[in-house]
Amino acid sequence: MEFTELRYAVTGRVASITFDRPDRLNAWTPTLEAELREAIRRAQADDDVRCAVLTGAGRGFCAGMDMAVLAAGRPPVPQAPSDDDLAQRYGYLGGFDKPLIAAINGAASGVGLCLTLHADLRYVAAGAKLSFPYARRGLVAEHGTAWLLPRLIGPMHTADLLLTGRTVMAEEADGMGLACLLPAEGFLDAVLARAADIANTASPRATRVIKQQLRTARYQTLGQATRGADREMAACRDTEDFREGVQHFLDKRAPRFTGR
Repeated sequence: MEFTELRYAVTGRVASITFDRPDRLNAWTPTLEAELREAIRRAQADDDVRCAVLTGAGRGFCAGMDMAVLAAGRPPVPQAPSDDDLAQRYGYLGGFDKPLIAAINGAASGVGLCLTLHADLRYVAAGAKLSFPYARRGLVAEHGTAWLLPRLIGPMHTADLLLTGRTVMAEEADGMGLACLLPAEGFLDAVLARAADIANTASPRATRVIKQQLRTARYQTLGQATRGADREMAACRDTEDFREGVQHFLDKRAPRFTGR
């Protein structure tokens, strides 16, 4: 697939995925949706990629569904094939087994902000405006937002954002725990530096398993999560990455993890 509405690049083990409709604040379209899925597939398949950053070109991250779609009068109603988390419309983002970072460089609304809930880390530039405006459009919380959001920011903040549909500034979003605030100046470079740190200093095997732990822990008791962690910890001891993790520390050098 040739990308027309996003840009994809890999530098220093980090895949940068940039929504590229700046004249429309990167508003969501069927084409952009298909291209994001392909970009994530490429990053997943590329062994040289160990972390991915999702951001937007220009002043916005993603202003939500392109109003031309909503103006047609019938919002899309996707049907997921099952209740499985990863089978949902944007479940593939959660299924990406490498660290995924959302760099919210500007305005993010509706589906644009919903996408970031699937990321492992969210950073937001000072001054950015965020909203879930469903109630103000006669719509309801889409794509599992009412399930994902309370697990990130708690039920009261979730009810506030979803029932009012109000816009919050990046600074308030940081206070809620929705995203970590960073200065607007040099924002993307700062996020990419954090991504590069993960990509070049953390074991890809370890980050993959930790992501699985975080996903399954949503449905586990503490005892179940602990027993699973014990099994995974035992499995680590026979891996190349564990041996390298110890050796590079003793040698006081940069790690050379293989992911095995």
